[in-house]
Amino acid sequence: MNGVSGQAQAELEREHYALERSRIDASTRVPVLVFFGFAVFWLLTGTLFALLASIKMHMPGFLADHAWLTFGRVRPAHLNTVAYGWVVDSAFGVMIWLMARLSWAELRYPSLLVAAACIWNTGVLIGTVAILAGQGTSVEWLEFPIYVPPILVVGYALIAVWTFVIFRDRREKHVYVSQWYIIGAMFWLPWLYVTANLLIFWFPVKGVLQASVLWWFGHNTIGLFFSPIALAAVYYLIPKVIGRPVHSYYLSLIGFWSFALFYNWAGTHHLIGGPLPAWLITVGIVGSMMMFIPVGTTALNHHMTMVGHFNQLRYSPTLRFVVFGAIAYTGSSMQGSLEALRDVNRITHFTHYTIGHAHFGLYAFFTMVMFGSMYYIVPRLTGWEWYSANLIRAHFWCTALGIILYVFAMCWGGWFQGVQLAHTQPEGPFAFTMRGVLRGDGSPVPFLEIVRQSKFYLHLRSVAGGIITVGHLAFATLFVLNLMRYGQPRSGPTLLAKQKEVVAV
Repeated sequence: MNGVSGQAQAELEREHYALERSRIDASTRVPVLVFFGFAVFWLLTGTLFALLASIKMHMPGFLADHAWLTFGRVRPAHLNTVAYGWVVDSAFGVMIWLMARLSWAELRYPSLLVAAACIWNTGVLIGTVAILAGQGTSVEWLEFPIYVPPILVVGYALIAVWTFVIFRDRREKHVYVSQWYIIGAMFWLPWLYVTANLLIFWFPVKGVLQASVLWWFGHNTIGLFFSPIALAAVYYLIPKVIGRPVHSYYLSLIGFWSFALFYNWAGTHHLIGGPLPAWLITVGIVGSMMMFIPVGTTALNHHMTMVGHFNQLRYSPTLRFVVFGAIAYTGSSMQGSLEALRDVNRITHFTHYTIGHAHFGLYAFFTMVMFGSMYYIVPRLTGWEWYSANLIRAHFWCTALGIILYVFAMCWGGWFQGVQLAHTQPEGPFAFTMRGVLRGDGSPVPFLEIVRQSKFYLHLRSVAGGIITVGHLAFATLFVLNLMRYGQPRSGPTLLAKQKEVVAV
């Protein structure tokens, strides 16, 4: 009898747990889906701008008669629609949902978050139109005219306040590692964005200090906002999908606090060779090297959590995207640290290599994790499963293969380009990859010939961008169909393959 009573009690507790969880999800439904909707819109818009900019790199005359579509406007429009549109909106949606779930607290006054989403995206829209109209500032990552940042700050303030209110009202007193990263990101972003705008536009500092402020902002926005939100999602979703806790709480501690300590110093390695104090550049290089600590511990933690469950990558869309992103986080972070070394930076700086590295981190890591997060979250908010596993597979393979080709083309071609520009005769194990750096008589290759040789890699970039675009269209189709309730009511996850009995390996 005691056994039966215990089983009944456990069943009641599970039902109560599921009911409470559904109430929490319901409270976040409207604002999170609004953020995701804006994110998908900006993803498609940014993808269009990206394709135009990529084509113009090897076909300068393409749409050259239209001032609004010149490279100098389309490229920053791409950067800002992706960074402040797709990336930030998807991050806000995932962050709100995660914080409510982990705090075990329902979201109060969700309409104010919807208003915040509208304010933020109005600012992004105004800024994008202004850039296309020729009113951009030409300061990378901060191209929006100076009347746009106040709009963004108002929208962000509402979102940040509600994030901290959810955390304050939490019924779960244990603070999870995902919450550490979210709270850190919500504190770091306004500090970076407001400070950079004040010191560059409103109360501008003089000379080379502007460059140091800009790279302090640009590098740390990726590392101290985008990366923490994605890592928070990885730390939550991998254990959730495979049904086991994170491997080590203590590794999580080391990973978070070393990340918070070292990343802030890394930005100035972008200024190697510039007219800045040697100690400032060296601090950036040392900070970049120290990033091996948080990256290594985080990678080890994720890997050990997955051990025995890698077979589930065959079935779960969420797990497939998130694990791909987690691997890319390790690869892109280590690549960035090595790129900070002076001997490497001398070759890679001002080449296509840096473009490949940027996409390795912001797309292969962050964007893939956001895709995986949305595959998990959206059905739990709409009550409907994804319409087609075939479209999900198409989305994954197009984006995964596309970004691999993109990063390979830009990094390989950029390294070759950098060696030629530096007039360096390569030595060592990679010398065979650099044939043709110098002419037969030992003279350097002329600059225009280097440009012509780079066109092959730029064509590969456009091909990769086209493949990625197909993936984005598949994802946008799935998202719209889910909102329209095409398919089946939610009764279980949409799997990529028919699941048999799982045997851990």
